Amino acid sequence: MRAIEMKRKKRAKKGVISLEKQIKKHQEKLNKAIKSGNWGLEGYYRKEIDAKRKDLEKKKKILGG
Repeated sequence: MRAIEMKRKKRAKKGVISLEKQIKKHQEKLNKAIKSGNWGLEGYYRKEIDAKRKDLEKKKKILGG
């Protein structure tokens, strides 16, 4: 059982890193959409960032913090 828990935490750690990168990319794209006045894209990226932040919190919970 301990090995399974370690694998889960390892996957969660990789997931945290990946989600942080995705949030950063989406934040950059959001800034471009705001500057260009593309409100449709702005809304899309805001929703995506919110969803990814929620996923990030879940992964961090798995890691114990």
